[in-house]
Amino acid sequence: MARKKKTLLIVDDEVNVTRTLQMVFEDEGYSVTPAYSCAEALKIMTNGHQFDGVITDLNMERDDIGLTVARRALELKPQPVVVICTGYANLGNARAALDMHVHYLATKPVELDELKSNLSRLIAIRDAAKGAR
Repeated sequence: MARKKKTLLIVDDEVNVTRTLQMVFEDEGYSVTPAYSCAEALKIMTNGHQFDGVITDLNMERDDIGLTVARRALELKPQPVVVICTGYANLGNARAALDMHVHYLATKPVELDELKSNLSRLIAIRDAAKGAR
């Protein structure tokens, strides 16, 4: 039986960033859904899509709007691994992200190998925890 591809939602208002991450993760075997705004991501998440991971930029159409994407993703059942990427972290938004229990906070420019390995590790941990229930 073929293994089901892991699914990702990648959210960034910079089209080149979104497309680059999409290509990188598709090359790793993921099925990727891109979104180019907070509103688009929220719409996708309310349409019943399930994701193994959600990677969102922090600052898109407004500063810290990625926290809204992360908050909604953390409400999904089953809960995906939530990663926030930002080039503009400060103590306030980093604390807000960690207080809501995002799984990983990456700073831009993102080290792709580090992002890939951490995402894979976090999804494996989540899957193992699901299997233990």
